[in-house]
Amino acid sequence: MRTDTPPIVRLSDYRPSDYLIDAVSLDISLHADDAIVTAELDMRPNPAGSAGAPLRLDGDELELREFTVDGAAPPAGAWESSPQGLTLHAPPQQPFRLRIITRVNPAANTKLMGLYRSSGVYCTQCEAEGFRRITYFLDRPDVLSVYTTRIEADRNEAPLLLGNGNLQESGELSGTGRHYAIWHDPFPKPAYLFALVAGRLDTVSEPFTTMSGRAVEIAVHVEPGKADRAGYALDALARSMRWDEETFGREYDLDVFNVVAVSDFNMGAMENKGLNIFNDKYVLASPETATDADYANIEAIIAHEYFHNWTGNRITCRDWFQLCLKEGLTVFRDHEFSADQRSRPVRRIADVRTLRAAQFVEDAGPLAHPVRPTQYSEINNFYTATVYEKGSELVRMLGILLGQDAFRSGLDLYFSRHDGHAATIEDFLACFAEASGKNLDHFAQWYAQAGTPLVTARGVWDEEAETWTLRLKQMTPPTPGQTQKRAQVIPIQMGLIGASGRELPLQADNNAPLQDDVLVFDQEEMTVTFRNVTERPTPSLFRGFSAPVRCDIDLSDADELLLFRADSDAFNRWQAVQNLMLKHLAADVAALRAGRPRVGAPAFAGALEDFLASEGARDPAFVAQALSVPTEGDIAREIGSDIDPDAIHTARQTLRQAMATALLPALRAIRDAAEPDGAFDPGAQAAGRRALRNLALDLIAAAAPEEGAERAAAQFHDAGNMTDRMAALATLSLLPGARREEALAAWEREFGDDPLVMDKWFGVQAMIPENGTLDRVRQLMSHPGFTLSNPNRARALLSAFSLSNPTQFARADGAGFSLIADVILELDRINPQVASRMLTAFRAWRTLEPGRRGHALAALQRIASRPGLSVDTQDILNRMLAAG
Repeated sequence: MRTDTPPIVRLSDYRPSDYLIDAVSLDISLHADDAIVTAELDMRPNPAGSAGAPLRLDGDELELREFTVDGAAPPAGAWESSPQGLTLHAPPQQPFRLRIITRVNPAANTKLMGLYRSSGVYCTQCEAEGFRRITYFLDRPDVLSVYTTRIEADRNEAPLLLGNGNLQESGELSGTGRHYAIWHDPFPKPAYLFALVAGRLDTVSEPFTTMSGRAVEIAVHVEPGKADRAGYALDALARSMRWDEETFGREYDLDVFNVVAVSDFNMGAMENKGLNIFNDKYVLASPETATDADYANIEAIIAHEYFHNWTGNRITCRDWFQLCLKEGLTVFRDHEFSADQRSRPVRRIADVRTLRAAQFVEDAGPLAHPVRPTQYSEINNFYTATVYEKGSELVRMLGILLGQDAFRSGLDLYFSRHDGHAATIEDFLACFAEASGKNLDHFAQWYAQAGTPLVTARGVWDEEAETWTLRLKQMTPPTPGQTQKRAQVIPIQMGLIGASGRELPLQADNNAPLQDDVLVFDQEEMTVTFRNVTERPTPSLFRGFSAPVRCDIDLSDADELLLFRADSDAFNRWQAVQNLMLKHLAADVAALRAGRPRVGAPAFAGALEDFLASEGARDPAFVAQALSVPTEGDIAREIGSDIDPDAIHTARQTLRQAMATALLPALRAIRDAAEPDGAFDPGAQAAGRRALRNLALDLIAAAAPEEGAERAAAQFHDAGNMTDRMAALATLSLLPGARREEALAAWEREFGDDPLVMDKWFGVQAMIPENGTLDRVRQLMSHPGFTLSNPNRARALLSAFSLSNPTQFARADGAGFSLIADVILELDRINPQVASRMLTAFRAWRTLEPGRRGHALAALQRIASRPGLSVDTQDILNRMLAAG
């Protein structure tokens, strides 16, 4: 096994750049296998830097063609260069200009970082450190420059030339068949926000008028022939712009806003100033090709990248350790947007599901790190659920603790004070402290301390004294590098429900840290007594999931059922029924593994039947969430250790069948009710109705497989939209037999030429929980529509298998681990960023039962033994294999 480690970058070592770049002029001449980049950099010493220090510019696989300082070639010995960097030993100590000419090969760039080609389109990805793959540069986020970019290309190959900012000039190069465009961005930005696109693309556009009356042209550019699938993204962009004006007072600042969809992209999208480049998965949509989940994702990610215009672009991060400052804040903003556009309770449930499935698992394993890490080896590996999702929860907690008005004042102060700056977490929190008059030093610990706190809550009602006493404890488990934990500031939004189902008034002791309905828990232990409690209360704690914690509350099944029926907080109603299911499932798994009698039918089935009858028509999206059985990952997280995926799968299937059997008449009624006529509507209400109907189909198949298969096959062939067709295929995928294989074959015949739709086909097969799935996945890797070099294809098949099929990925014989290890080794040579992210599927390997744990360790050690692993993959391996 390798023992070498990648170099470590530490937050404590930060110091300002010794030099600044005020203006950047780029001239980029594009050819398929040869791009010539001429960069002119107006530089000066940084007064905050070290006077007279050498100038060290970053590079990555660059070929240097020319280098001058103030128009003259520096003498031999005054400088040195390699593909990985350029150093000028004694730069001028007054303003000076560098001219650097480099050559890169876009077609050969399989890493998809820097300048590359995707399906004949030239594009860039520069976050986090991709600009150094274009030219030598101070590639760090605290060096902000004004950019002017001239792009030149063959007109037939690339009739569209796009850059950051506003178009200043364009024209033909006489007699060459080539043309050019000059773009200027007046807003200083770091290199990671640079972008260009050149290619043959179709465009949909429309005018947008900002709140101050400025005219802006907004446009979405897609591969030829796909313009009819770009309309929803354009509409989502316009809605995002208007919402940000109305909600946060943020107005767009350029004359144009361009979104470009490309088919080869490592991430979801990128917020480059005025020119957002997207994975086409998050742009293209039509009723025939996109599900309701696709529409919701497009809406959210379009919004997220647009919102970065202020939280990320106008105000950027000082260094990469502050990544959550732009990402966590912007995730919070896109969550709020989606909640306003759709159902706020349903959106909150979905966001918490994502947090628990990804971030809680991350926090509990070898990859745990603070929201603001203190060190990294490869920054691309810290684009994590902790930075994004937990980072968003910290912003949400600020709002709960400070109140809406103070929170908005603090955010307004942040926008005005730090516009045009590279900021830190301390800068951000100082604005809220000043606006609210509150000391946030203790709250700041959330950014520095990893791990998910466990809050234990115990309540005692004194009937005679008419008091209810709540005793709270908090504990955060040790995480890598942090064995000792301090108490966090935890806002507990709460209520008390009486036995009659009515909400009881909250009247706490005078010294209790209660702000309206928010109890501020900031010690290891706390006791609070509530007065005038005239009936036994059931506590409703962490309403709306007011803090990213795990909670152990002494609630009986009867208490949970009362909350499910009567709580005014929709999130806690959903949480109550999830708790009932999880307790039932954990007990059944324990019985299975011990060889004891099984738990039997769920006692809460009757309550679910009443709930479905009373609320199915009123709020179908919420009902669909409430009746969804916890995932196998949820159950594993509840159990915590010595995980047996087969036992979990069996227990979950048993509960699904029992619930479905009890609800079968109501489920059939939902399926047999006529759907409203009319054109496909991607809005929240119509999507909610489809969600409930398709959940009913899934449960019918669990209770009555033959009936379910017949209904699913009919829906598959008759469906008028992709949501219903995909749901039918997902149901059939769990029912072995001719109907399943016929549906899979029909899908391939109809959509074989559409990669994004075929991704759904790859994914549904990868998630089949059957022993034959491993061989099926191997065969699909040889399918003509599959290639490891495209991140979407790799994720659709192999990440679906490793992240969403625990019985087969974590097979008892270790074959699932071995397959993914083989894939990671191959991917590491093509695209290390995708390889390292796929490796995180092993993040919970230590929680498995001993046999599976041994197989996972062997797979990880085999990867580690490969010479020449990328820094990306080696970094994840080192943390995964560290003692713990």
